[in-house]
Amino acid sequence: MFPFNFEWVWDIAHVIFFGALWYSLAILGAGMAFVIVKSAMDTMNDSGEPHH
Repeated sequence: MFPFNFEWVWDIAHVIFFGALWYSLAILGAGMAFVIVKSAMDTMNDSGEPHH
């Protein structure tokens, strides 16, 4: 069942659960986006530190 379905009842448990779910997914998504963009920029600029 989808939250945009008209039979959906928004009680406090659903609001808390989906709020926490989307909050945690937003944090993980922002972190992954930052890492991917930073890795791409370091690769293009060759500014990464050598490991060997």
